[in-house]
Parts: sequence; C-alpha cells; structure tokens
Amino acid sequence: MANVFEQILEKETVFKDRNLITPHYTPRELPFREAQIKEISEILSGLINSLKVNNLFLYGKTGTGKTSTVRHVISDLLDYANKKDSKINAIYINCRNHSTKYRALLKCLKELYPNENFLGFSAGFVHEKLIDYIKENKNSVAVVLDEIDKLKELDDLVYALTRANDEFEKGSISVIGISNNLMFKDRLDPRTKSSLCEKEIVFSPYNAEELKEILIQRVKLAFKENTVSDSAINLASAIAAKESGDARTALMLLLRAGEISDKKEKKTVSEEEIFEAKKSVEEEIIFSMISTLPSQEQLVLLSIAELSLKKTGITNLSGEQEKGLMFSGEVYEKYQKLAKNLGENVVSTRWYRQYISELEMYGLIHTTNSGPGQRGQTRLIKLGFDAEKIKNVLEKELN
Repeated sequence: MANVFEQILEKETVFKDRNLITPHYTPRELPFREAQIKEISEILSGLINSLKVNNLFLYGKTGTGKTSTVRHVISDLLDYANKKDSKINAIYINCRNHSTKYRALLKCLKELYPNENFLGFSAGFVHEKLIDYIKENKNSVAVVLDEIDKLKELDDLVYALTRANDEFEKGSISVIGISNNLMFKDRLDPRTKSSLCEKEIVFSPYNAEELKEILIQRVKLAFKENTVSDSAINLASAIAAKESGDARTALMLLLRAGEISDKKEKKTVSEEEIFEAKKSVEEEIIFSMISTLPSQEQLVLLSIAELSLKKTGITNLSGEQEKGLMFSGEVYEKYQKLAKNLGENVVSTRWYRQYISELEMYGLIHTTNSGPGQRGQTRLIKLGFDAEKIKNVLEKELN
C-alpha cells in the first residue's frame, strides 16, 4: 500500500510556494503604498541620529496594508541602523494578544531582555525597568501597537510610554498605533490624543485595478507559470473590491481557488474555481472581519445577535410577524446591559448610531426606517448572518 503522505505531498499542484499567497506573507514590494512608506520612513529616520521623533497613528479598514507597510519600514530601518551602528530597537505588539498595559509592557521587556523573565513583577516595576533600559543603553525604541483599539488600558499605556521621554537625555520611545477603526481617534482621551496623534496617516481601501496588480504580483510568486488565468485574477479582484477593498479577501480567494484546482487535479485556476472559493471562504471572511471590529462595535453586534435568537420578530398592523426584525432602541438597551456586565464604557446614542451605520456598511446587518404599524419613527435592524455563529465568535472575542 502506498504511503498516504507520499500520495498527498507528491501529487501535481498549481502552487510554486503556497505560503506566498497567504495574507500573512509580507512581500518585499508593496504596490500602491509607496507614499505611506516614504512618509513613515521620513518620520522614523530621525531615530538613526538618536532624535525624538513624532508618534504615528495609522488607520484604515482591514486589508489595506497598514501592518505590512509598518513591518516593511521597520525592517529597512533596522537593517540601516545595523550598518550605521545606531542603537535602535523595534517592538511589535499585537494588542489582541497583549490587551492590557501590563501585558504590553511585559512584551516590551521580553524583546529587550530575551534571557530574563519578568512575569509576576508589578506593573510599576516593569515600567521602570523599560525606562532603565533606555537610560542605560541610550537606545531609541519604536513600539508598534497593532490593533491598538483592543487595549483595555489604552490611555494609561500610551501616556506612560510617551511621557517617559521626559526622563531621557539620550534615547527615546516612539509609539506607532495601528487601528482598523476609521473613527477610533475620536474616542481617545484628549490627553492620549495629543500624545499619540502627532502624525496621522490614512490607508484607503484598494480599488479593483489596484487589487488586480497586487494579485498579479503574488501569483508570480506563489503559483507555477501559466496556471492562473487572467479572468480568474480579474474576478477575484472585482469581488474583493466590491465587498471591502480588502487585499486579504482577494488573496484568500486565490488561495482557496488554487486548493480547489488541486483537489480536482486540474492544472489551472479559472473563474469557476474563484466562484467556488467565494462560497467556501465567505463565512471565513465574515468571521475574520468580525474579529477585527473595535470592541464597542462587537458589543453592538452581539446585542443584535442575542436579540435575534430570543425575539420572534415584530408584529405589524395586519398581525403578520416580521421575523428577525428589532427596534433600534431595544438593541441600544441590550448593548447598555452587555457593556456594563463586561466592564466596558457605555457610549452615547450618537456613537451607537454611528456603529449601526458602520455595521451596515460592512454588510453585517440590514436597517430600514419603520413604516405603518410600528411605534413612531424608528430604525429597524436585522442581522445579516447566522445569529448563533456570530454570537459564539463574539463571546470568544469579548471574554
């Protein structure tokens, strides 16, 4: 009997290197982000000469290249600093995994003192140890806070990091905050905003033509020559542009389409495989999008999901039940209860209405104005996807 792994791993494939089409790979060239690369590089270049540089705040929707751009610039910065014997450290922190001030500071120390363990020491000690490192080594430290809106003690951490610069004669801490939430900066404490937002850079969604060029670049890297048709690339870029302008969606479509072609034992990827991939990744894309939403928007969406599971709907004047519909006011009441239970701040109705608009823009919910038979003039809301699945995803994210 043939070895099962030999059958799987040695069969024909359309891929040259499958890893290079995944969203996690950062290519050497980043099309359509040259302006942002230049702007970030010009700001951070002062670190080479031990200058205190502006803090940066980068924001834009998921899949617009924020993290890849920062990683690209940091990589070049460290390479150049090494050639010039400049004392620079760069620390990347995913705030989804290090969501408190203490965990973020511990991550900093782990990078600066790789052979020591500070777990269990007080937050004050950890903070002072970070300051002592810079004083003793006279290093410039760039701290990248990716998904910064996931930090539970954001104001305290940013203020502590930025104000630490007052204690250094030589060396500094620079903060680079990255957020998917276009309005995140508007909810910052004024003290934090003045500390963090010294320079803001917006990453706009990619259009279909830009996504097409990105896919062409990745296809050359990841697929064997002449295995992916032009029409497949055009379709994947058009679907991603229509839904979100998200490069990750476009890449995921091509990745899954390639896997489908391999399963069919086909030697090419065509539009047919892209359409099949769309069906298989649609739910994955939606849940990926939900996981990147700011926590307040997640709370609003969880409120809608829970009410969808409990409510029978809304009865109109003719006595008919309109399943899945709920009043905007009752969603806000549910949101207030959930936020208080989880120890989160309760936002005003103005911000709540903005969250509803954003969730509708992402296609996660549908809204309509109430008509005859409903109480007054209000907004009616309906969830766009399976309530149980969304509830399960959000409960894991928020707890």
